[in-house]
Amino acid sequence: MERRSLLRAAVIGAGAAAFSGSLWRQAAAYPALPGTSPYGALQSADANGIMLPAGFTSRVIARSSQTVPGTSYTWHGAPDGGECFADGTGWIYVSNAELGSGAGGASAVKFNSSASVTGAYRILGGTSRNCAGGSTPWNTWLSCEEVSTGFVYETDPWGVNAAVQRPAMGRFNHEAAASDPVRKVIYLTEDASDGCFYRFVPTTWGDLSSGTLQVLKEVSGVLSWANVPDPDGSPTPTRDQVSGAKLFNGGEGCWYRNNICYFTTKGDSRVWAYNAANNTIAIVYDDNVTGAPLTGVDNITASAAVGDLYVAEDGGNMEICIITPDDIVAPFLRITGQSSSEITGPAFNPAGNRLYFSSQRGTSGSSSGGITYEVTGPFRTSL
Repeated sequence: MERRSLLRAAVIGAGAAAFSGSLWRQAAAYPALPGTSPYGALQSADANGIMLPAGFTSRVIARSSQTVPGTSYTWHGAPDGGECFADGTGWIYVSNAELGSGAGGASAVKFNSSASVTGAYRILGGTSRNCAGGSTPWNTWLSCEEVSTGFVYETDPWGVNAAVQRPAMGRFNHEAAASDPVRKVIYLTEDASDGCFYRFVPTTWGDLSSGTLQVLKEVSGVLSWANVPDPDGSPTPTRDQVSGAKLFNGGEGCWYRNNICYFTTKGDSRVWAYNAANNTIAIVYDDNVTGAPLTGVDNITASAAVGDLYVAEDGGNMEICIITPDDIVAPFLRITGQSSSEITGPAFNPAGNRLYFSSQRGTSGSSSGGITYEVTGPFRTSL
């Protein structure tokens, strides 16, 4: 029997196999298996080198080291994690810069209601290896440093308020963040082969200046949250401070919706689902099956309308794959001619009809050659 078939019956943590139904309905016959995409087969590559389903089109929004068209702002190198924010009838796309030695940070592109670019600007600078992050319910962007004692920075997508360092959220090899307004916590992933899954409990919801960092632990199959004694991660890394902490192989993107935080681990190419209501964890996707289309899992986002997950590849064959609520995984798009890059920052605009993402190193394979794209088309609004 294939490992995936075994996983369908396995209990991962406390009662994980109890999940049933769709991803958003908190019920899935996890893990997802290869199948036919609801959008059909990929067509030949377009002028931008992107293979898309019929009816979809792409355009280039920005290129690293070049001025964003329609503005005077030079786009940052190595574009990584991203998110969209509503801005009146328009929206803003925020993108991190995964550059080291203080050259990182984050930038933003502003769009009007017709999707024309109306501005671009920096919202964070002087930081290192800003990889992924996450939005908050109060419309800030959490930009996370992927270094051994990295910080989380809370930034203003409009660029009006100065970015603020949030040391209470812990110092470790940060990757992504996802806000849970029900439990009033923020989940955090750690990009290390023996990394952990954390949550930050603010003293006051909406204020990240103080609070408690906790780590998920598992003892005899029972999951629980334990306080991290020393969130600054020195001299002992946060992941080594709590006995029984549950380890994950290279935490990457995470996304919260309806009591479930979905997150990815690149070391074993898995997508996980932590059900906060039931305190259980399950494997949504594992690439150890014949014909698995998704490898090198990385950033993750979702369609708000129907609950489709979109997972970007770091490597693989440069695809963004879709995982549907009926547990089908299939390619949604593929970037050709950029095998030395990775796909980063997938995010939908507020209407859910435009998907933004980047190729971090573009055709050149260099951080100065990043390309940020937009895909438009008939994204489904119902199952």
